[in-house]
Amino acid sequence: NRVGLAWCCCRDIFMMSGVSDEDESDNMMCCAACGVAENENIRLKKCNACKSVRYCSVQCQKDHMPQHKRACKKLVAELRDEILFKQPESTHLGDCPICCLPLPIDDDKYIMMACCSKMICNGCNYANRMRELEGNVQQKCPFCRHPRAKSQKEAERDLMKRAEANDPVYMSQVGVRCYQEGDYKGAFGYLTKAAGLGDAVAHFQLSCMYYDGKGVQKDKKKEVYHVEEAAIRGHLRARHNLGFIEK
Repeated sequence: NRVGLAWCCCRDIFMMSGVSDEDESDNMMCCAACGVAENENIRLKKCNACKSVRYCSVQCQKDHMPQHKRACKKLVAELRDEILFKQPESTHLGDCPICCLPLPIDDDKYIMMACCSKMICNGCNYANRMRELEGNVQQKCPFCRHPRAKSQKEAERDLMKRAEANDPVYMSQVGVRCYQEGDYKGAFGYLTKAAGLGDAVAHFQLSCMYYDGKGVQKDKKKEVYHVEEAAIRGHLRARHNLGFIEK
């Protein structure tokens, strides 16, 4: 199971006054800089940050940036706040892939399979084990049907294979292990890769590293960024810590 690093610190839809739905629609149909309309020869591209205006060329985007920059920053902040304070559909753990029920937040009530990185609830894992015992068949993963590791060494080998295949779940696992062993450089490398692939645990662990200053320089801005990314993905401890930061 994933091991969280110890840390606890004591921290609408696009709206803009004076802009009607009709004006907003017009902005999306024409280049915000030169006003040219989209046609079969001209394809407009959205602003990469706020997604609220479109441009016919890179040059138009550069020319329009001085007058759009302020509104763009405001919109990006509003959109991020909307995402950040929206109630997640589930925790970062998601659902059990066998019974499709939400995984419990108690680490002792689910198991992570070394072969496929899937988290299986104890109920489905128990049902699978009972079926194997009663049928006297080989023990296999209840999800991918890969034979279970017979030793810790085999499990470690499967773990490293998943990490080498850029599996974010296992890269974050290896990163946490490196941290616990004092290899902060290795931990930072694995966690950064996993966070880049959207892993909530990796974002949370990186926020802890930037808070503690272990392996990296303390950086409040990066700490808040990573804890927000983890919170957006439903990480419970991240949402707890973010509440203290915002206090």
